[in-house]
Amino acid sequence: MPRLDALIAHNLGLSRAVVTRLVRHGRVQDTAGAPLRDGGLAVATEQLPLLVVVDGQPLTLRARMDLLQHKPLGCVTALRDAQHPTAYALLEGAPLLADLRAVGRLDIDSTGLLLWTTDGATVHRLTHPRRAVPRTYHVALAGPWSEPPPGFTLADGYAPDIVELAAHDAGQMHPGLVTPDTARLFATITVTSGRFHEVRRIFVELGSRVLGLCRVAYGAVRLPEDLAAGAWMPIEPGQVDQGQLDQDQPDSGAA
Repeated sequence: MPRLDALIAHNLGLSRAVVTRLVRHGRVQDTAGAPLRDGGLAVATEQLPLLVVVDGQPLTLRARMDLLQHKPLGCVTALRDAQHPTAYALLEGAPLLADLRAVGRLDIDSTGLLLWTTDGATVHRLTHPRRAVPRTYHVALAGPWSEPPPGFTLADGYAPDIVELAAHDAGQMHPGLVTPDTARLFATITVTSGRFHEVRRIFVELGSRVLGLCRVAYGAVRLPEDLAAGAWMPIEPGQVDQGQLDQDQPDSGAA
């Protein structure tokens, strides 16, 4: 179980020595205003997130943070980039920001669901090809495509695992799909891996071209239709692993 002082240091980005002084001087309190003077107090996992007050300001203590983001066009999935804006920069204000890492990637020309977590083991589990976690995309296309033939492979010989591929009307597409005027057809495709430009390459091989692409689901976690591009919202710890998301959770307000 984590110690109280370690949790405060982690969540505020302070050294343990600074937190020790805060605790000793009664500047860390519970919600009733009672000083918490034992920095070594063990905090059980079921008590988290735990609300305390530090120097009169409420602070929610977390050992882990999971969130989903509606990645907009024009930014890359990276912590920093010398040439392009990053999706990470849009998470400013998120708890445990310094420890957040993306689960998979979306390229600069794609939008939609991007999961973030502070748990490195979760990133590995959800991105490892052996796990075959399904990803669902809504796509806008330049023209019709042919059905994948038996033994379908891409130009490099890779055989994508296409779980679903179906045509849809424009009105059935997620609002996060950015649709150019030149789009003629729309489709939903679900694959179980995250190879670079995989969905775009699939449609090229099938005789079409992707003009707009939005990831709408990762496992059973879906992108809320009312979450604005660039915004993020917290997920309860472990929901990223389980692929469960309560769609009624409020928006964090970040954008």
